[in-house]
Amino acid sequence: MSLLVAPRLAHADSFAEWLSRIRPKALAKGVSPETFDRETGGLVPDLSVLDTVNRQAEFTEVLWQYLNRRVSQWRIDTGRERARQHGDLLARVERVYGVDRFVVLSIWGNESAYGEVMTNPRAMKPTLPSLGALAWREARRQAFWESEFINTLVLIEKGWGTQQTLVGSWAGALGQTQFMPSSWLRNGVDFDRDGKIDLNTIADALGSAAHYLKDRGGWQSGLPWGYEVKAADGFNFELADNRRERLVSQWARLGISRADGKPHPAPEAPARLTFPAGSNGPGFLLTQNFKAILAYNSAFSYGMAVGLLADVLAGGAGLVTPWPGAERQLTTDELQEIQRRLSALGFDTGGTDGRVGDMTRKAVQAYQLRMKLTPADGYPNEALLKQLRAAQL
Repeated sequence: MSLLVAPRLAHADSFAEWLSRIRPKALAKGVSPETFDRETGGLVPDLSVLDTVNRQAEFTEVLWQYLNRRVSQWRIDTGRERARQHGDLLARVERVYGVDRFVVLSIWGNESAYGEVMTNPRAMKPTLPSLGALAWREARRQAFWESEFINTLVLIEKGWGTQQTLVGSWAGALGQTQFMPSSWLRNGVDFDRDGKIDLNTIADALGSAAHYLKDRGGWQSGLPWGYEVKAADGFNFELADNRRERLVSQWARLGISRADGKPHPAPEAPARLTFPAGSNGPGFLLTQNFKAILAYNSAFSYGMAVGLLADVLAGGAGLVTPWPGAERQLTTDELQEIQRRLSALGFDTGGTDGRVGDMTRKAVQAYQLRMKLTPADGYPNEALLKQLRAAQL
């Protein structure tokens, strides 16, 4: 466990003095004096976010556990329902930007649980007080937080939101697809054509996510993000380093084939090869479009979750090769039972919806620690469910 550090003061001045100091910068970005004074007058910085910066829960999680949470039965079932509800919209997004509709749908599911977290006050915080506290008191990325605070005021100036509607994660990510204010300004699009860009609306959020992947990630239309592969006997696994690119056809000549037995798509596309869990686990050829997903969130595990969930939502059957040592994925009903049982014991899971968010993971970890269960990793699995059932007979 890392050492907890007290929040460092970016400046010794008061919050009012800090606001006075950044006022000229905000006005130079197009914020009117009236908007600045109205929105910051009486503004109270949310200092609780400083604890979040320094006290983020530590979980030990291997890739298959992360993917079990992110490509969960709840996200699959709900994503399929959203695909039916918003099929015309998703088709139009794909037509305009050339980005796979199911990748856009998967990003929506991964970022805000298809918008469901937007109404959860425990998950969503008013952005201006959060960014104000970080920009004023958190020295490590002060310039970044200050810029995003000012960008939030620009959004208000443009009429794209208010202090009441601009809510997001503790770090200021906003809307259904969790854009930082600067990304909202650069890549937000008025996809529903109502005269403003509002990422709290589904149309603008999905259109903006696709625009982001195209503009910032360099998404290539018609190219898969990647796909599962297997290696022929005798293949040199030192080549599977996820760094060097070869044409798909070159990988094929080296002994890499699709796991489902189908022909390779786009044989002349450059791709990287990785076996994230070693030679006994699934392998993947990753194209430029995987890099595009990483432009949204640079974590390899996030990119895999988005891609694999998109594949299942598009009708795919899931992985051919299982992850080594992986446990059975719990159903939505089983996860809800874990949440109900933990809640009955006084552990706050944040709800009983069958989604495993941070509050559920913290509740699981707290229970594991109290019961001296190992590992205390915050991961809800079948063994935990059996233990809870036995404890509450």
